[in-house]
Amino acid sequence: MKRFVLFCFSLFFLLPTLLADGVKGLTWPREIVKNGTVVVLYQPQLEKFEGNILQGRMALSVTPKGEDIVFGALWFKARISTDYDKRTATLEKIDITRIRFPNFTDTARIERFRKLLIQEIESWDMVMSLDRIMADLKNTGNLKVMAQKLNNAPPDIYFRTEPAVLISIDGEPIIKEIQGQKFDYVVNTPFFIVKKRHKYYIKGGKFWYESSQLTSGYKPVTKVPSDIKKFADENMPETDLDSISEKMKTAPEIIVVTKPSELISTEGKPKYAAINNTNLLFVTNTSSDIIMNIDTQYYYVLLAGRWYKSKSLEDGSWVFVEPSALPADFSKIPEDSGIADVLASVPNTPEAQDALLEQVIPQTATIDRKTATVEVKWDGAPQFEKIKGTEIAAAKNSDKTVLLVDKKYYAVDEGVWFVSDNPTGPWKVSDKRPEGVDQIPPESYAYNVKYVYVYESTPDVVYVGYLPGYNWSFAYNGCVVYGTGYRYHPWYNHYYYPRPVTWGFGVHWNPYTGWTFSFGLSFGWIGWRFHPYRGWWGPRGFYPGYRRGYPGYHRGPGRRMAYNNVYRRRPNGVVRTGTPGGTRNLNGKMRPSTRPNNVYTDRKGNVYKRDKGGNWIPQNNNRTRPSAKPAQKPQTRPSTSPSRPSMTPQQRQNLNRSYQSRRQGAARVNRTRSFGGGSRGGAMRGGGRR
Repeated sequence: MKRFVLFCFSLFFLLPTLLADGVKGLTWPREIVKNGTVVVLYQPQLEKFEGNILQGRMALSVTPKGEDIVFGALWFKARISTDYDKRTATLEKIDITRIRFPNFTDTARIERFRKLLIQEIESWDMVMSLDRIMADLKNTGNLKVMAQKLNNAPPDIYFRTEPAVLISIDGEPIIKEIQGQKFDYVVNTPFFIVKKRHKYYIKGGKFWYESSQLTSGYKPVTKVPSDIKKFADENMPETDLDSISEKMKTAPEIIVVTKPSELISTEGKPKYAAINNTNLLFVTNTSSDIIMNIDTQYYYVLLAGRWYKSKSLEDGSWVFVEPSALPADFSKIPEDSGIADVLASVPNTPEAQDALLEQVIPQTATIDRKTATVEVKWDGAPQFEKIKGTEIAAAKNSDKTVLLVDKKYYAVDEGVWFVSDNPTGPWKVSDKRPEGVDQIPPESYAYNVKYVYVYESTPDVVYVGYLPGYNWSFAYNGCVVYGTGYRYHPWYNHYYYPRPVTWGFGVHWNPYTGWTFSFGLSFGWIGWRFHPYRGWWGPRGFYPGYRRGYPGYHRGPGRRMAYNNVYRRRPNGVVRTGTPGGTRNLNGKMRPSTRPNNVYTDRKGNVYKRDKGGNWIPQNNNRTRPSAKPAQKPQTRPSTSPSRPSMTPQQRQNLNRSYQSRRQGAARVNRTRSFGGGSRGGAMRGGGRR
């Protein structure tokens, strides 16, 4: 009773929030009360998910006032509207396709129940936890994602045992004069690099560097030309991470590269710790993911979700390792290990499956045809180049991805397709996705737009969505990787239009934050206002994590990248993204039920309750009011009596899968809630980072 009172007390304060924005705390089962009839709906069991249409079934019970309880099942089809920021999904336009009350022959009551359910459910929207839906999708086959034809060749990998920062330039350096100044800057990098006379200057955090050569020879300096310092102060914003740089006593080494590269580093010589129950060691004094296999003496490093191995950290002779070829001990890494984050990149682990689940549900939005606009900038006359293997041409000199398909021009901006008869516009929201987009290969910089969809439309709005592939997050052979691995050549004439990159910024998957960058000392190293850098990381912009300085590497509290809702950054045209408001919200008609969430239905509509012993007890409708006497001990094997139809092994297996998915979904909700759907500050690996 005490627990129940506490629950009700908490619910009293939380309910307005739950009903308003559909956060993860919404629990199952839920009940609707109308004219004395109590309808209890148990957590849906999903059967099919395609596009933005979700199909499934749910067990239910109906108890009219003064009458017997009746168990049943209903099948539904609904349009799904998602919000990854809030971790919610809304079932809209719910269509009840079938209702069944097994072993119940009162046709008049069945018809009354059917009308009640259709009237109450089909006219409302239902907000659910996105994490519960993801867990249940394991049973639908959505995790069987085809492997992408990605480029997994290793970048140049640098290893250092002292503090160092990798400075990436996008190909051969492009030097451009800064109007009104007596110095130039390097155009094709997001870092602050300027040139005055015969000297180059780099600023990162509180440190300044100087060199007579652009790509080498940088030494820390305390004095720089006053005009350069003033320019930097005006164009490099202060951040809450600057204090980290301020506490550093030694300026890190600068490594300037013009090819795809990554940096792995340790605080001094590598220190190792054993991974329990395996023949593996991991390096503790680093924020990189480095494992050694004792049996083979190979080092393994995880970069952008990909594994590479080498006999030495120093020589850099790294080769790609297919996920399926990882040593068996990788899957035995304990969940409480200091290197447990890498389990998301080991096929068939629960962590890898969780990561894959994040790839299959789109972020959706409703777009207003009249107000949604896009501006496409061109550097000179529009130029197009045919995409190999397709009948599509992609723009070379535009700041947006623009495709020429069957004499029509299609532009993608922040997850929305636009169409025009002319490359310079005017543009209008497209109510269809152009033909042939699915054939765009990963070698093309336009590859990510194949993950942007148009689902349906009305004369006023268009329903759209995108998968994480739009943000360059892909499923590959049982794991999730970042980027295609291909280098896309940027455009430069009068303006520089960068293309997304895979390497150079320490992109790392964390189960609580998704993809984050952890490339240097703080994002103050690259966030200067004067120089645009959006194109480097695709449509989402730049949401970094960071390494919390030296000494003592920490996994930084970055922001969630892969699912930051791009629709929320649109300046116009978004009618709604995420949880709906208004009177259509079914949660406003529901209340949490005090009954346990242990009732399921099989594919035929038979209803079962799972007891604490793991037994499946049929919920029959051929008896009178439920007995108040203690329940008898369940039979150890299925009954063959007419009132308790025997359960086949396949039925039992399917129900057990539903049970496991429901448990995993609840765990995902609790885990995501614990970390706020955002990031988790790291600890040194020696302290047991998870």
